[in-house]
Amino acid sequence: MSKLTHDDLLSLEEYDAQRNDFRRRVREEKKKRVVHVGPHVTMHFENRLIMQYQIQEMLRIERIFEREGIQDELDAYNPLIPEGRNWKATMMIEFPDPEERKRWLARLVGIEDKTWVQVDDHEKVYAIANEDLERTTPDKTSSVHFLRFELTDEMIASAKAGAPIRVGIDHPEYRYSVELAPETRESLLEDLAA
Repeated sequence: MSKLTHDDLLSLEEYDAQRNDFRRRVREEKKKRVVHVGPHVTMHFENRLIMQYQIQEMLRIERIFEREGIQDELDAYNPLIPEGRNWKATMMIEFPDPEERKRWLARLVGIEDKTWVQVDDHEKVYAIANEDLERTTPDKTSSVHFLRFELTDEMIASAKAGAPIRVGIDHPEYRYSVELAPETRESLLEDLAA
């Protein structure tokens, strides 16, 4: 999947005219790409369309129209676009009660390194986490992590041939896995190069 450039973005005026339709398309896309892993972790698998929406919204909210400011947004969001051999996801650890969340974030240190995807019976692929900055301390983890899952040619071929895909977490305090629903699986296959 190619990275976004200035040419891919709409002007503030053009975006305003198309915003409602664009938002509807992105909402539908996001629905297919959200995976709940157990009761408290949600994986949001990112793609080019979703990142374009995030950039367009930031430009709109911040009223950014200078070339340098636009480039800053492109630089911030382009790393979240899959590159044809991987999947990229934002992992959210969700506890509505702030005190419970605080306790669990202390218990879940290292969860980002224990999160995986698996195609059929191939080896689990553990996430490469938080390449932008460290989000975990020895005392607690963050409630948001940015993950990259690198796949082999064999895994990609199996996935494209219809093999099941699972997402899971093997942390001692949080062990869950789930097989991707057909629509999620099909959407994630679009991230992989031919």
